[in-house]
Amino acid sequence: MRTVTKLTESKNVKDRWYADFDTGESLRISLALIADYSVYTGRELSDEEFEALRAAASKMNARARALRLLGARAMSRRELTDKLTEKGVSPEDAEDAADYLESVGYLNDAQYAASLARHYARKGYGPARVRQELFRRGVPRELWETALEDMPEDTDAIDALIDRRLRGAEPDKKELKRLTDMLLRRGFSWGEIKSALSRYNTYDFSEGEDE
Repeated sequence: MRTVTKLTESKNVKDRWYADFDTGESLRISLALIADYSVYTGRELSDEEFEALRAAASKMNARARALRLLGARAMSRRELTDKLTEKGVSPEDAEDAADYLESVGYLNDAQYAASLARHYARKGYGPARVRQELFRRGVPRELWETALEDMPEDTDAIDALIDRRLRGAEPDKKELKRLTDMLLRRGFSWGEIKSALSRYNTYDFSEGEDE
């Protein structure tokens, strides 16, 4: 048996209470849990009741922490569960928190993937780089192609980049090399780069091929 010796409302966090027990243990709980488990000063809980309350409190705190993390920035389900476990949340509670936030619409990998694709497209990155970011951020592979459909046409993005970089000038081979390397890093293929530079009409790609 455990007896509640003190029940205190947090002054800083809404709907957070602290239940102290005669064993020296303390649980962070919500008003809903107080009502569900009839928690009050002097209340005696059996071992089974205490363990059930502790498990419920653990899930509640994991959900609250997950909501704070998503409030700071959007992330994928895998990013969220990884971050929660890094902070000491059990894998089971992390998955429960993710399930809960998906059910209420705060966590959505498909929307997150589309948002990432648009973000990197606006920054002038190509599909290959976007796929790298989707992989790095733990977005399920089956969502990638749908997200990429929201990107502007590759030719629009790469042409805009070349125009901004060259500003109408005709570059020398050294500048073309730097430009090509930059476009490759941004996730455009060699074929896409070659076509874009040909459209810019600056370079005969037959030159130098046998050098």
